Amino acid sequence: MKRELAIEFSRVTEAAALAGYKWLGRGDKNTADGAAVHAMRIVLNQVNIDGTIVIGEGEIDEAPMLYIDEKVGTGKGDAVDIAVDPIEGTRMTAMGQANALAVLAVGDKGCFLNAPDMYMEKLIVGPGAKGAIDLSLPLEENLRNIAKALGKPLSELTVTILAKPRHDATIAQMQKLGVRVFAIPDGDVAASILTCMPDSEVDVLYGIGGAPEGVVSAAVIRALDGDMQARLLPRHEVKGDSAENRRIGEDELARCEAMGIEANKVLALDEMARSDNVIFSATGITKGDLLDGITRKGNMATTETLLIRGKSRTIRRIQSIHYLDRKDPDVQTHIL
Repeated sequence: MKRELAIEFSRVTEAAALAGYKWLGRGDKNTADGAAVHAMRIVLNQVNIDGTIVIGEGEIDEAPMLYIDEKVGTGKGDAVDIAVDPIEGTRMTAMGQANALAVLAVGDKGCFLNAPDMYMEKLIVGPGAKGAIDLSLPLEENLRNIAKALGKPLSELTVTILAKPRHDATIAQMQKLGVRVFAIPDGDVAASILTCMPDSEVDVLYGIGGAPEGVVSAAVIRALDGDMQARLLPRHEVKGDSAENRRIGEDELARCEAMGIEANKVLALDEMARSDNVIFSATGITKGDLLDGITRKGNMATTETLLIRGKSRTIRRIQSIHYLDRKDPDVQTHIL
């Protein structure tokens, strides 16, 4: 990919973040997400790429825009696959909580794992523990191996995990081992990136979250020379074996089979992101551990964007001032 595309992709996540921010704290996560989707798609279609959405808002019958296999861009330029999460943390945006982002990852054709929208168990570490993880081993053994690779005792290891009921026993297990646990309400993409940031105290992300977010995380972890393993899990194995959960889980397993993916199989990082020739952009909606959130006064807004180019492993933080009434009229509809 041409490196000048990076700044174009930062414009895409900025537009989505500004659209989501319009609905900040208003209690309507679906409207916030819809606004971000519209704004992201408008700006994506202005970029000179021949793009295909591979991780998006769902299948074509589930999502009107940014659905899987949708073509985006002008149709000219590099042929690329795109993974998007217009709002990573829709509930956090709706409730005015921290760590909401607009996220996009772009790679060469065939770069990203085409995974159904289902649960995924994830184990992620930074460069210092690369090669020290094995999801087929018990969690305690992994934590000890990671601590050994990092040259620190378990008591100095910091693990981030989603604060969900399904993780209660795991959190208790890690705390009993003496591990420091940061339990966050949502937003495991931001948390996964923190494992690879030089100024972060987070060593590990572990837990069960969404597969689309997992593929986005894999792209940026590959770009930053970290390590990740994962496995896809059907709903009834995560949420309980009710009739409804089993019905959904069996549908997920059928979709895995149709896509040539095996559920419950440990996936290595290079199976989820097959190249480091990726560009990753994330713009903060609300202030968080990774990025500052948007501030707005009248028609002027400020954003902070994390822009990563995997090929050169360049990490940029871009602070921008936007005069919203000077934006493209189609975008103004969703941000003003």
